[in-house]
Order: sequence, then structure tokens, then C-alpha cells
Amino acid sequence: MSESDAADDADAESDSGDDARPGREIWIEKYRPQRLDEVYGHDDTVDRLQSYIEGNDLPHLLFAGPAGVGKTTCATAIAREVYGDDWRGNFLELNASDERGIDVVRDRIKNFARASFGGHDYRIIFLDEADSLTDDAQSALRRTMEQFSDNTRFILSCNYSSKIIDPIQSRCAVFRFSPLSDDAVAEQTRDIAETEGIELTDDGLDALVYAANGDMRRAINSLQAAATTGDVVDEDAVYLITSTARPEEIESMVTAAVEGDFTQARSKLDSLLTDTGMAGGDIIDQIHRSVWDFELSDRQAVRLMERVGDADYRITEGANEQVQLEALLASLALDSEE
Repeated sequence: MSESDAADDADAESDSGDDARPGREIWIEKYRPQRLDEVYGHDDTVDRLQSYIEGNDLPHLLFAGPAGVGKTTCATAIAREVYGDDWRGNFLELNASDERGIDVVRDRIKNFARASFGGHDYRIIFLDEADSLTDDAQSALRRTMEQFSDNTRFILSCNYSSKIIDPIQSRCAVFRFSPLSDDAVAEQTRDIAETEGIELTDDGLDALVYAANGDMRRAINSLQAAATTGDVVDEDAVYLITSTARPEEIESMVTAAVEGDFTQARSKLDSLLTDTGMAGGDIIDQIHRSVWDFELSDRQAVRLMERVGDADYRITEGANEQVQLEALLASLALDSEE
């Protein structure tokens, strides 16, 4: 056997080995629902969208909600159901955060809307992160929506509908996507683990759901990352991969501060920032999520929420994360002495 043949055989073995390992494909795309009835956690929204399609009466749509809850998935699923195999030729997807200027609206959108097409009453233009468009671009978009209303339908996606100008909102059917329920996240995560042949423990599933916080994309990415580290995806693997603190670690830190033991609370905070590698904003988010689960009186919980708000604002404005978090814990410890 020649050296080149041996090298080719080695490459082939390497490729086949790569295919067998988790992580060869991006699971958020591999398991993206293709049809509306495959979307998890938004039954009422899916029913309304399907009624539009069945009645051949699709209006302009505005999807508003946080990341990873199914806005883009629903938009592409609508195109697949309306156009079938021809959906790519009749569906234009743009990301407004990359292309924010008025020229995008005037050029790419208008050229697509004007292009000839056969067999369908309209084409669909999906504008993701539309709240990133400037006011001038949104005004141009409004006029374009009017001009091509006979043969084009727009689907706009945004995190905050308040950043979309009123004339556009009034022309759209607005759908508000809330964070996915824990049951919906757990259901799809469990289904993917079974399909991939991954041993997912109950505490591992609970950790994935907790870390995702309603974001399906984060749950699936975390599952894929954890699956590459070993044969079993358990609680330890998930918290390690996601750099998320266990709920009990957050609780013990806050409880120590509320009881006046600032030194212990500061030590736990330092462990989260250095050993776990968490960002200050993530710690703030976890405290906010869990505050009502702590064994605190109503007054203590309210005081904690007030200080969480102050720290979050200062960190957002660029203040030092560790200083602000230590100040939060210090204020709780001082309250205990009153």
C-alpha cells in the first residue's frame, strides 16, 4: 500500500469516527421544527397561524419575544407550509441587526417584492431583529408594505415590540412569544436525548431546564455540549458546561448575607466569579429568578429585590461587577443588624 493510500484510509477512518461523535452536527438546526405542528410550547399561537394558512388569508405578522422561543422557527415553518418545496424561492430572510440602513429596505426588499413569480398569490419577506432598524428605515419599510401589499407579506421579528413604530404595528397581526415553559423545554430536550442515544439523568434534565430559563436554543446547545464530555449527561456536567450556579449555591450566598455573615457570603460570591467563571450579570439574573424561592420574609425579599435592581442598573452602566455584587451583599448584611 502506498503512503498516499494509507493516508486516505486514515482520513476515511477519522471522518467516520467524527460522524459517530455527538457534536458533528449543530443540533439546534438538526432538530428545528419543519412544520408549525412540530413547534413546542406555543399551542395557541400555532393554532392561530395555521388558521391563517388554511384560509389562505395570511396578513403581515409581527413576532415579539425573547431569544430562543421559536420566532424564526415559526416564520420558516409558515413558508414551508405555504409554498412546499418551493419555499426557498419565495421566502427572503434578512437580519436587520446586520443591515440596518434605509438602503436595505429600498433595495433588497423592493427588488424581491417586485420580482416575478408563478403559482402563488404572494411572497414572504422575513425581517429578523426588526427592532434594530433605524426610524428612517422603519418609515421606508412602512411605505414598502403599503406599496406591495397585493403580492408580498412581511413577517417581522423583534425582542421588544415597543421599538417598532406604531404605523408598522397597526399593519400587522401581533404575536407575543413568552419564554417557553419548563415542561416544553424538558419535552424537546428529552426527545433529542432519546434520538441521539444519550443517557440523560433526571437531575441532568432538571439542570438543563433551569439553565435554559425558557430558551430552547440554549437548552439544546447545552445538551449537545454536555453530551461531548462523557457518556452520561447529569447535573454536574450541565452546570459545568453552562457555567451556571446551582440554585442552592445562590441561596446559601444570599442567606448568609441576610443573616449578617458578610464574610461567608463574600467567599461564596468569589467562588462563583472565579471558580465557576460566572459573569456578574448572570449572578444578578439568577438571584432575581430565585428570590421568591428563598426562605425569606416578605420584607426581606422586597429589600433584596430593591438592591438587585440597583446593582443590575449600575453593572449595565459599566460599573465593576464584583464591587457592585459585594455592595449588594454588604447592604443585606447591614440590614440584618437593624
